[in-house]
Amino acid sequence: MVTPLDLVKCRLQVDQAKYKNVVHGFKVTLKEDGFKGLAKGWAPTFLGYAAQGMCKFGLYEVFKVHYSEMIGEENSYVYRTALYLAASASAEFFADIALSPMEAAKVRIQTQPGFANTLREALPKIHHSEGLNGFYKSLVPLWMRQIPYTMMKFACFEKTIELLYKYVVPKPRADCTKGEQLIVTFGAGYIAGVFCAVVSHPADTLVSKLNQAKGASVGDIVKKIGFMGLWQGLGPRIVMVGTLTAAQWFIYDAVKVVFRLPRPPPPEMPESLKKKLALQQ
Repeated sequence: MVTPLDLVKCRLQVDQAKYKNVVHGFKVTLKEDGFKGLAKGWAPTFLGYAAQGMCKFGLYEVFKVHYSEMIGEENSYVYRTALYLAASASAEFFADIALSPMEAAKVRIQTQPGFANTLREALPKIHHSEGLNGFYKSLVPLWMRQIPYTMMKFACFEKTIELLYKYVVPKPRADCTKGEQLIVTFGAGYIAGVFCAVVSHPADTLVSKLNQAKGASVGDIVKKIGFMGLWQGLGPRIVMVGTLTAAQWFIYDAVKVVFRLPRPPPPEMPESLKKKLALQQ
């Protein structure tokens, strides 16, 4: 769904002279490649982010339960934001290892004219010219981009859900229909997505530049483009990531509803903690 916007965003990041803004980027792309050109890189996007999403959402649930058991029920409630941050960071560490080869192929297809038009062409070319390093050379910047992004994504989403049910939604979640709950999920997901985009954007620019420039280091790229250059393409990325994050949370929650999988309610204070606080008062 967001591949055309992602394509233009990547091109804005790597060639600011040719692609001056989002609208101009779309115009140039359509003029040179037609509508078909807007779908460039859809295959590595699909496969890479499917693998990453599986690890990210799946391992987040695993780590959240594991860390909660380690620190106990009361601490899990009191320090719940720290719990969300730790679980999401741990999940994203592994998710990016799954994503990195496809991200490398995607950026090359989208930003290097003539390099390759399909994933089948791109993978052997990268392996032949750079070996396995070609698939993982941007892994550290990917961690720099995705780990803060995912920490913000999960912690902000969980906190926003909690606040929406507390202050905005006029009835408890248990009294809301499944449809109403999914609308709240979408809204919280979009809010989280906006924060995610801002926090992770400089590293996103570095990932695009590293995959485009053979042999360049992070230091070389920062020197060349400067601090402001790291923020190139932020506008379309806010729209893209906001929409993407909201859609991800909506689909994830909707799948749970359809298959009747457990959907934990917003956190409530454990009875033992309520009793302790009552005694103190």
